[in-house]
Amino acid sequence: MDKQFLSSPIESYINEQGLLIPKDWLIGIEKVEIRKKDNIITIIPVEKGDPIFELGTKPVSSGITDGSQEHDKYIYG
Repeated sequence: MDKQFLSSPIESYINEQGLLIPKDWLIGIEKVEIRKKDNIITIIPVEKGDPIFELGTKPVSSGITDGSQEHDKYIYG
C-alpha cells in the first residue's frame, strides 16, 4: 500500500491564496485534477496521456502517393 495513504493527516489553515499541500506528498506528480462535491475536496493525479494518441501528429513526406492502398507492400515488401 502507498505510504502516502498511511501518513497521518495534517491540519492547515486557509489563507488568501488558498491551501498549501506538502510538496513531499506530490513527488513524481506533475499535474492534478481538483474536484469538489458537497463538502469533500479530492485531489487526483492526472496521468500522462497515452502516446498512441500522438501518432500522426508529426507526419513526414515520403513522396509515396499510394501508401494508404499499398501499405503492406511497402512494409513487408
